[in-house]
Amino acid sequence: MFSDPVKNLKQFGLGENMIVADLGAGTGFYSILAAKMVPHGKVYAIEIQKDFLGIVKNKIKDANIKNIDCFLGNIEKIGGTLLASDIIDAVIVSNVLSQIENKDKFIEEIKRILKDSGKVLLVDWSDISNINSNLKKIIPKETAREIFESNGLVFDREINAGAHHYGMIFTR
Repeated sequence: MFSDPVKNLKQFGLGENMIVADLGAGTGFYSILAAKMVPHGKVYAIEIQKDFLGIVKNKIKDANIKNIDCFLGNIEKIGGTLLASDIIDAVIVSNVLSQIENKDKFIEEIKRILKDSGKVLLVDWSDISNINSNLKKIIPKETAREIFESNGLVFDREINAGAHHYGMIFTR
């Protein structure tokens, strides 16, 4: 595996009572792992593609996980996550930044849903040369950091996200 979600989430430091949003949940790797790490908390898996959402729902049912809600949402639109303001302790953003067209609105939505003390885990591709992907370009780590900081999030630290990814944590 190119990046290890368990290792990444351990570095993120989720607490057992946290409320977490996985934006662009894909097939649910991070959502399901996060739900196990926050047994007394809640995970919201937000995805824009119905096919992926069905996969996540099936995985949740098969694993008998009760603390995940997953639904369709537009993470690039203010209010598009369908979550209330100021309720999320931690946001996970994995391998979606290069697919986001309106990065400013995306980060504005993150800030809207995050509590004042909330934090964001960003994991994204640093190298796609060894995979077959229709991902046309990557967002360099320095550019990603600049995008988040220029939109009002505070860089906390980098994490080791593997040979083909970078990882960073930001706070609100």
